Amino acid sequence: MISELIGDAWQQLPLPDADVRYAPCWLCRDEADGLLARLLEEIPWERHRLNMFGREVDSPRLSCWIGDPGATYVYSRSRFEPRPWTTSLLSLREGVERACQVRFNSVLANLYRDGQDSMGWHSDDEPELGVKPVIASVSLGAERRFRFRRRVPRAPHAVRPVGITLSHGSLLCMAGDTQRGYQHDLPKSTGISEPRINLTFRLIDTAHRRP
Repeated sequence: MISELIGDAWQQLPLPDADVRYAPCWLCRDEADGLLARLLEEIPWERHRLNMFGREVDSPRLSCWIGDPGATYVYSRSRFEPRPWTTSLLSLREGVERACQVRFNSVLANLYRDGQDSMGWHSDDEPELGVKPVIASVSLGAERRFRFRRRVPRAPHAVRPVGITLSHGSLLCMAGDTQRGYQHDLPKSTGISEPRINLTFRLIDTAHRRP
């Protein structure tokens, strides 16, 4: 059964001026195994094209944007209309909402096929996410290193990135000023041949529209 994660069940990450909580065993092993297998089949995985440094490139992972009608997302100057929820993701969303005590209307599903698929440094700070967004991240499959760094360009005494290994069935919640003060990434990792699915639940302001 999905945990409610009340109070002491969360581990707080030591990031000043941020609110990042982690639950390494949010889903039991059997639950996580079953969900991974279902989502690999249920989700219509796509290779998104992203605008990077003035040119279009293939995203270094497979993805799918899923959500309520109208939960449009703009990332890297590309506009994504939501695909409908699968039964498994709807059930999972209810559990994530209870654990984080926040409502979500969308999820970005990423499939990292092996250790060579990655995510570069970025912040989830798009206007449609609001000033202090809450991002809830469920990890399934291969364990991968996830890192945070301060958003201070060319700082003379920059603090080294803080990393955490995200386990199979874990839940990470980023809130408060985390997106304003930090970037995060998922670097390449040698020796990993198993897939990993990451599900980042968000609340899109459907009244917010870009020109």
